[in-house]
Amino acid sequence: MILSASTLRRAACIAVLCALAACATPPAAPPPAAPATAAATKATAPAGTDYRVDSHWLCRPGRDDICSQPLGVAAQASGVAQTLRADPAAPIDCFYVYPTISQDATANSDLIAGPEERRVAQHQLAPFGSACRLFAPMYRQVTLAALRSRFTGTPMPADAGLAYADVRDAWNDYLARDNKGRGVVLIGHSQGARVLAELVAREIDGKPAQRQIVSALLLGTNIAVPKGRDVGGAFKHMPLCRSATQAGCVIAYTSFRMDSPPPADALFGRIGATSIGGTDPAAFNVACTNPAALAGGRGNLQAWLPVRENLLGQPTTSGPWGARTQAITATFLAWPPLAAECVEAGAASYLAVNLPAEVPGDVISNGQVLRNWGLHLIDANLAMSNLVQVVQQQARAHTGAR
Repeated sequence: MILSASTLRRAACIAVLCALAACATPPAAPPPAAPATAAATKATAPAGTDYRVDSHWLCRPGRDDICSQPLGVAAQASGVAQTLRADPAAPIDCFYVYPTISQDATANSDLIAGPEERRVAQHQLAPFGSACRLFAPMYRQVTLAALRSRFTGTPMPADAGLAYADVRDAWNDYLARDNKGRGVVLIGHSQGARVLAELVAREIDGKPAQRQIVSALLLGTNIAVPKGRDVGGAFKHMPLCRSATQAGCVIAYTSFRMDSPPPADALFGRIGATSIGGTDPAAFNVACTNPAALAGGRGNLQAWLPVRENLLGQPTTSGPWGARTQAITATFLAWPPLAAECVEAGAASYLAVNLPAEVPGDVISNGQVLRNWGLHLIDANLAMSNLVQVVQQQARAHTGAR
């Protein structure tokens, strides 16, 4: 996957979200969310978002939206091996916050779903429809334009506190109108995972709402845990998941090719100033839970990889990948099992994946792989089938079904 310079700048925005002041470690106590920059502060706070308005949801049960459409998963040969369908009677819910994806020209996005938000919900959330009812709020996220502007020397005044406030309000609306005591899985990637981590720290961890949490899938961001422990750091009461029958726990990882570990300047997999819950690499690791081997060790990821376009909508139809997928009409390609394991090496902690070179997933500039990115663009899809199966098992454990 070779990206143009302009595309690369758009892609880089996902990772540099961590540099925004508002993405710092969530506080232990819940003070009011602060804007990302002083320039964003206003005498009158922006109006909150009313999530009783149907259009403020990207996905909701009972609607004809991107999450309700059947999805084809093709095998290696052309053709559809299976069709994924949403189950309106699923026993639990999933609450999803999408990554940095908005192409809006403003610093914070609007609440109108564009093709990019629909695409990422299809790639990262819709496959869970067989396991849970799907809820995905629109939120006024920090946009790609705002993050790109930081490279130009004329940064736009983005308000990351606004993004958090929207997600918090959507969560409270969901609890009030839809939850009715049901278990819920939190799912987020990149900016979405960071916002959800803040929500967990402020509103859920150690509070009554924690009883409703089946699990939290916080992918593609640096969640800190004390070395040698599964709890502490970002969250004081919710541990990392070590079994598919364990409920109320966290699955978190950042992924890299097995033959290309995180370099010293890696954006993911290393504790630093922007890690969530701890910044001292001597005391903390970035959380890594292997969806194919939650108890530890090596396991086989079952990847469902988008066939036509990647997370940011770039076509992936050239080279060996294009030759392999040109006849496939399904949304996803089910790749043969990928060996993966959580690795601690030096100051890095990450999910090492034995991914063939022909599979697109790296960020490439001028023919060079940017190794500090790892496989960020496909964090979720590398383990999508595993994650869906884990959620199904956790749902049974949470509800007491056998």
